[in-house]
Amino acid sequence: MRFLLYNIRYGTGNGGRFHFPFPYAGYLRQSEQNFLKILEFIRSVNPDVLGLVEVDGGSFRTRRKCQAEMIAEQLGYHHVVETKYGFGSMAQKMPLLKAQGNAVLTRAPIVSYRHHYFDEGMKRLVIQACTEHLTIFLVHLSLTYRNRQYQLERLYRLIRAVDRPMILAGDFNVLWGMRELELFLGATGLVSANPEKKPSYPSRAPKRELDFILHSPELKVINFQVAPVTYSDHAPLICDFSM
Repeated sequence: MRFLLYNIRYGTGNGGRFHFPFPYAGYLRQSEQNFLKILEFIRSVNPDVLGLVEVDGGSFRTRRKCQAEMIAEQLGYHHVVETKYGFGSMAQKMPLLKAQGNAVLTRAPIVSYRHHYFDEGMKRLVIQACTEHLTIFLVHLSLTYRNRQYQLERLYRLIRAVDRPMILAGDFNVLWGMRELELFLGATGLVSANPEKKPSYPSRAPKRELDFILHSPELKVINFQVAPVTYSDHAPLICDFSM
């Protein structure tokens, strides 16, 4: 089983042009051209399960089309997508922000799914999607250390309730390094698919390990790589598992 984790930055691109003519100007431009490159990359990897962080659910950048739906339709996936901001958040009322979310896509049918929301932070969504043999959690954790710790505590409670093979993946934003996760991993029994701590951010010259694929011990890693792809500010993670 091949798992691909990719923070695609809403397909808005990377590099110097992203910040021209002013910082973060790329967020305000249409993303079609760069998104097609991302789609073709996904096609070339051919994952069985795909976790997408920072997906555009249908803003002016995509001509009101959902990026997760486009990938699912063109490449043949089942999918779950949702905005990453919690109920009652001001972001839900803003035209651009309310379209920003995360998505899980699978070759196998998704038999059930739930959307959980953290109590802390701006990015609050936890997607829980289940195929017949696997449970996938996808997250994008807070940039604030204290909020991340509260979010990890909530994740621990969610994971403790699952008694089957699972993967927890996402952009964890652990700006203090892997040591932020040591207690969490010890409590949950999950294992990082990246024991060599290969960095994935920024994609043009990775220095930080912010993106993680964590898994239950019954899943065995056959191959892991951080792909040298620069269509986003994060590089994608590819992991092959033996079930």
